[in-house]
Amino acid sequence: MQIELPNMNSFIEESLGRAQDQKNSETDDQIERTGTLLTATSHIITSVIGSGVLSLAWAIAQLGWIAGPATLLAFAFITWFCSALLADCYRSPDPINGKRNHTYMDAVKANLGGVKVQLCGLAQYVMLIGVTIAYIITSGISMVAVKRSNCFHKNGIHAECYVSPSFYILIFACIQIVLSQIPNFHKIWGLSIIAAVMSFAYSLTALGLSIAMVAEKGLGRSSLTGATIGVDVSASDKVWRVFQSFGNIACAFTYSMVLIEIQDTLKSSPPENKVMKKASLIGVTITTMFYMLCGVFGYAAFGNNAPGNMLTGFGFYNPFWLVDLANICIVIHLIGAYQVFSQPIFQFVESSTHRKWPENYFLNYEHLITIPMIGQYRLSFFRLACRTLYIAATTFIAMIFPFFNDFIGLVGGIAFWPLTVYFPVEMYIKQAKILRFSGPWFWLHLMSSICFVASVLAAGASIQGLSHDFGNYHPFKNI
Repeated sequence: MQIELPNMNSFIEESLGRAQDQKNSETDDQIERTGTLLTATSHIITSVIGSGVLSLAWAIAQLGWIAGPATLLAFAFITWFCSALLADCYRSPDPINGKRNHTYMDAVKANLGGVKVQLCGLAQYVMLIGVTIAYIITSGISMVAVKRSNCFHKNGIHAECYVSPSFYILIFACIQIVLSQIPNFHKIWGLSIIAAVMSFAYSLTALGLSIAMVAEKGLGRSSLTGATIGVDVSASDKVWRVFQSFGNIACAFTYSMVLIEIQDTLKSSPPENKVMKKASLIGVTITTMFYMLCGVFGYAAFGNNAPGNMLTGFGFYNPFWLVDLANICIVIHLIGAYQVFSQPIFQFVESSTHRKWPENYFLNYEHLITIPMIGQYRLSFFRLACRTLYIAATTFIAMIFPFFNDFIGLVGGIAFWPLTVYFPVEMYIKQAKILRFSGPWFWLHLMSSICFVASVLAAGASIQGLSHDFGNYHPFKNI
């Protein structure tokens, strides 16, 4: 029997952008754009301030007082700079009056084309899937931390409070199945604002607890170079942890893969690229300030023994109710953040199938139903089945690999260079017509090369860590 494989190039072509006969004016689609600087900034903060902030004290503990903050600031600057380049690629060939690129892949197709479109799609969707899995892991660990915190409060901090994360991960998945029926990215701005508030809440809580610990017990045992070889770690572990910390910090700043989708929600006046640059500057500045405070004070409080997760590693036991509240805020934030990162995946699959089979009843028909206190809702059985299947798949993976630091580092290592640096730089060079081997061309490629090396090292270290953790782990057991 002969099996005919699909043509990858035609599949990608059909999956990207809009049809060729689409109008190039402001009426090129029927989406009503109402986004503003506030909503864009909220989306960015929701995307950026996530579970990564909780690992920054550990990351700085591996690097020390000098390299730790310097590395954090370097990643912040690179993220902001490349985001500004990417914002100009939303429209092409002109960043003000050009045709809209509705997705990151649309922008790469319009500016670069060729095989780079397929590479971008692979990188973007692998990253989006990885982030959503990381968020499920983090939410499960946070819910477990609430249960264990109350157990420690009742039975003492040395009690054996073993709790399985599987049940709580399933609760998170059920909530996502309901929220995933929100039709598109344009409808989740309220969820993003709530999530952004929650991210501030638990970040401030972690910061406050760290400051209180420093005030009560003084500085933890720390050094200029971080964890000490022969005392805290072995020489090989020191090297792996330093590289892994690059991935943790990179993941903490990752949001480029949804930047174009966020920009596509903005009103056309003032120009989207100008509003997006302001939103990126505000969002990255605010998050960097929180990151610096949380990372530095977390390292000051715990020293070289900083836990991998500040709020679930039980560096803090009291006041137990405040630790519980912070972990609840984490879960609420990740409920919204999961939707921000999964909506581009949903839109990709659904738009592809709609264009492929426009006459199919199951794929395209929506049933109008009335929901009390909400109003009318268009129910699509295909949307329900497709999105539920995705959530089930990511939940299953999260239940098998519930390793916070290593998974965060792997996600950051894999995605930071291609999505945050490489494609924005290459698109900007093409759009701005920067001459080959000129000064700007050289410096942009030098930055890209350095980030590539850092990403490879971070991904390799995280894979080594995952293999080590998984060797001693039994899935679906108590932790």
